[in-house]
Amino acid sequence: MNQKKVLPLAAMEKLLKKCGASRVSEDAKEALKNILEDYGSNIGVKAIKVAEHAGRKTVKAVDIELAVKQ
Repeated sequence: MNQKKVLPLAAMEKLLKKCGASRVSEDAKEALKNILEDYGSNIGVKAIKVAEHAGRKTVKAVDIELAVKQ
């Protein structure tokens, strides 16, 4: 899945610092960003299939929740 990345690196640093990191390297921010975007994309694809199966074009929170459980 080749698409423009959407999560900002600053958010990755905030997340890691919230978890207790005192310092975060650029490589760590990039790695977390790539992993979270890939994971999010996979969930999104599954959630779209769930919504379509329910006869909807709109993806709802319940679709996301079901996609994570798959």
